[in-house]
Order: sequence, then structure tokens, then C-alpha cells
Amino acid sequence: MGWVTRGARDTSPLVHRLGTPFQGQLAARVPGRYLAEPMTTAASPAQPSAPIPVRVHEAVAWLVGKPLFWVLLVLAIGSWPLVWSLRTPLPRPLPVLASLPSFELTDQQGKPFGSKDLQGRVWVASFIFTRCATVCPAITAKMAKVQARTGQLAPAFHLVSFSVDPDYDTPERLLAYARAHRAALRAWTFLTGPDGKVKDTVVKGLKVAVGKEKGDDGAEGIFHGSHLVLVDQLGRVRGYYDPADDDVVDRVVRDAALLLNRGY
Repeated sequence: MGWVTRGARDTSPLVHRLGTPFQGQLAARVPGRYLAEPMTTAASPAQPSAPIPVRVHEAVAWLVGKPLFWVLLVLAIGSWPLVWSLRTPLPRPLPVLASLPSFELTDQQGKPFGSKDLQGRVWVASFIFTRCATVCPAITAKMAKVQARTGQLAPAFHLVSFSVDPDYDTPERLLAYARAHRAALRAWTFLTGPDGKVKDTVVKGLKVAVGKEKGDDGAEGIFHGSHLVLVDQLGRVRGYYDPADDDVVDRVVRDAALLLNRGY
């Protein structure tokens, strides 16, 4: 009996018991049987994937090598301020509280100064007198802080302090008072004048109370409003600010800047 060549079919039940190690070993040794070879199912080893940091680095290197990436990046950076401004709601316009009539008084150097000199400017008014030892120094100190914060706004922005004791506060006294409080006279003016004209401007125009009253000792004293007054380029009152508030300087500077930027 000859050997069955490799590949010849054998229908022996013993040979067809697939899936057992016995099949392959027996068939390889028994003459006349199908020369089966053990079957292996092991898959070829998979290629290892690159670590995530390496893949990220390769992706970034590919991206920055594209000119279109840089064009889009520049456009995104350039448009961000516009997008931010559109998303930020604008503050409401300041209300118009009064309109100031024309006036002309005398400044600390004895020169005429009035509404014509302030036309087209945003300005803040305060009300003081040089003999005042209570609220007036505190009011002037707040005005000095506003001056320090608005130096870059000159000449479009100005400070004006009205004396409510004009019979006593001569230009010379006002000049000494201004120097004592380190006022920059190019940006801060101190005004005096006839009592009636001062009251017309302060009381009727700026709507700030001023008057005289007797104290408990019978001596005549002066009372006056202490609020700072914001006036726009058209001579309209746009805000009153209590100098005792902690944030008064911030609010005055903010609102003055709004008037300057918007033009009204």
C-alpha cells in the first residue's frame, strides 16, 4: 500500500474530528491518511500606536505649517475687540437735569471767565469758600483727586470751583487757596464775583442751594450744597455727586469720559 499524497481527501471519521490536537498528530503519522498539519490562528502582531502627546505634536506641527492657519488666527485676534464691544451693553445716556444760562464771573487771576470759556467742554463744578473749615476742604480734596485722574483729558475737560462767599473771597484769596490745594490752573478755575451774579449762576443755573443763616451764637454763617455737578459741552447739567461717597471720584471720571467720548 502506497502513501496518500498531500492534499488527497480522506473521509475517515477519525481524521474529521476537527478541533483536537489528536487529529493533526495522528494524521501526520498514519499511512493512507490525509496528511493534515496543525492549524494556527495567531494573528500577526499589530503595529503599536504612537503616544497621544506625539500625535498632538504632529497635528500642531502640521497645522502651523499651513498659511491659512495664520491668516485665520490674525483675523480672529483682530476681530475680538469688535466682538467684545458688541457683546458689552453700552451705559445709558446721562439724563439732562437742567440748562445753565450764560454767565460771566471773575477768576483767581482777576480775569473774566464764564460760560463762553466753557463752551464745548465737559466740566465739573464745586462750591466752597476759603474761610470754611468743615466740608469745603474735603470737597476740594475730592476735586483734586478728579484733577489727578483727568489730566490727559484737558483741555476738553475742566474743573470750576465757585466761591459762595464772594464778598470775602477776592481773586487774591482764591489764588492762595488754589495754590494751597495744588490746583493746576490750566485745568481748574476758581470763581468769584458780585454776590447776586454768583447766586444766579449757582442757585438758578446749577440748582445748588446757597444762603446765609445765624448760628446759635448769633453769628451769621453760610450754608451751601456740597454736591459736585457735572455739566456737558452744551451747558446742561448731567449729574450730581455726593463727595462723601467712597466711589464719587470713579463715577465722576467715568461719566465725564462718557460725555467726552459720545459728544453729548
